[in-house]
Amino acid sequence: MNITLLGCGRWGSFIAWYLDKIGHNVTIWGLSDSPQFKEIKTTRKNNMLTFRESIKVTDNLEDAVNTAEILIISISSQALRSFLGSLTKHNIEGKKIVLCMKGIEVNTGKRLTEVVSEFVSEKTGVAVWVGPGHPQDFSKGIPNCMVIDSENNALKSELIKEFSSELIRFYVGKDLIGNEIGAAAKNTIGIAAGMLDGLNLSSLKGALMSRGTREISRLIKAMGGNELSAYGLCHLGDYEATLFSPYSHNRKFGESLVKGEKFELLAEGVDTTKALVYLGRKYNVDLPICDTVENVISERITAKDGLSELFIRSIKEEF
Repeated sequence: MNITLLGCGRWGSFIAWYLDKIGHNVTIWGLSDSPQFKEIKTTRKNNMLTFRESIKVTDNLEDAVNTAEILIISISSQALRSFLGSLTKHNIEGKKIVLCMKGIEVNTGKRLTEVVSEFVSEKTGVAVWVGPGHPQDFSKGIPNCMVIDSENNALKSELIKEFSSELIRFYVGKDLIGNEIGAAAKNTIGIAAGMLDGLNLSSLKGALMSRGTREISRLIKAMGGNELSAYGLCHLGDYEATLFSPYSHNRKFGESLVKGEKFELLAEGVDTTKALVYLGRKYNVDLPICDTVENVISERITAKDGLSELFIRSIKEEF
């Protein structure tokens, strides 16, 4: 298939490398002034991967769109709306869009597929690609399982057939709401895990995982999704990669915040946490972990006080 990756960060570049590796015709697009794009364009590699000559690298968005059957978007979730404004100036009618990104629009609380739906017609198939794993592990040949979900069942089946390999096994998503909210919310739990690491309270991650999953399952249910999705690959299944891995930006952000260190990389969970707090109020769902993380980030409370109240001082029924 002719596939264009829109975005050349660590996920976008990995997906381009992966889909080329399994036999597709791949183009990767990036902004001409992006350091990541310049590195790939000049050296055909980054700090994880070396790109074969079969991958076309371009900063021409029109060309990147015109040659593609499938457009895979992998950019910052908060930049999606403005990017779609640029993307839809080109002819995307009949193409398929796959979002390989995890987040919730902070100003509206909308899921990312809801944002896309404002810009495209029903003829444009839209899917999400979520689940555990880091490009650093995949590039070393370490396999994992992921999920593809869409309201379009034919599109789901086609993507899973075309994208599956021994490196990534794809499961069929059955709950778009749950998979999008669960995938985004695991980043907030990842920030909380990093805070625990920074306070030398890593032993409390078990409590964080059990309570975090239950908390997010309540929100998914209130929003009309299947609460069991929180226990699947989109959320609980992604905890190892998000709450423990040294590659997790969100975990590292939480740890750096507690230690008073500067963190320069993108941590999607910061804006996602704000959006989750908004959704909790909108749907009248108690989200104590999300509230605590937001209060710590906003410096209304200290991490030590907030996490102690969550896991040590308060007396709660487990279920």
